Amino acid sequence: MVNFELADNTVPDSKNILQLHSLLYQWPGNNSFSLSIPKFELLTGQTALLIGESGSGKSTLLSLICGTVKAHKGVVSVAGTNLSLLSSGQRDKFRGENIGYIFQQFNLLPYASVEDNILLPLQFAPNRRAQVTCPHDEAQRLCNVLGLPKNVLSTKARTLSVGQQQRVAAARALIGSPPVLIADEPTSALDAATQKKFLELLFEQSKNNKSTLLFVSHDIRLADQFDKVIHMADIVARKSGKL
Repeated sequence: MVNFELADNTVPDSKNILQLHSLLYQWPGNNSFSLSIPKFELLTGQTALLIGESGSGKSTLLSLICGTVKAHKGVVSVAGTNLSLLSSGQRDKFRGENIGYIFQQFNLLPYASVEDNILLPLQFAPNRRAQVTCPHDEAQRLCNVLGLPKNVLSTKARTLSVGQQQRVAAARALIGSPPVLIADEPTSALDAATQKKFLELLFEQSKNNKSTLLFVSHDIRLADQFDKVIHMADIVARKSGKL
């Protein structure tokens, strides 16, 4: 275990939407791995590509940023709030309000309509709900700008193509304009042309919402499309075990 001198009450920098300082996380178990990150920051409104091989710790990093796990040492600040000081329930509420997440497998409710899937976050995030005057109209607007069919809202999610499901997942993450968007390898199952179009739409919508985008991928060829490229190997100070 590493002892860090920086206290958990470090004052966040308002320019940075994401700040990790002197962070240490260790999974339970005698032979478990640990992840140590001295410093990791993203500016408000920035688009960043997170690159790393399988086992490099990307999933653990995302879990710490989202608050699904809690750091043992150091600061995890998102939108000015130090998640290290929150309870599990408080972190869940904070995540719902402040982070839009696009999963690799999309995680849509297969038998629910597209509209119900898109509006789902608003049921758990009153502040995001307050940003939406008419949920139905906003869901339709997002479908339109993401290139989905006009009548898609009433369609069951399970009947959509992979590319369409991906865009519904993006609309769900974008609704209510959360300050942080995280996309966890959402284009891995797409061909190059569809991937390019999706990225263009995602950049456009995150810019319109003034959201910071953290996009995770194995594909370094995407690097020139982002404001910042982050390699896990460059930010991890020490790790042990299998990540």
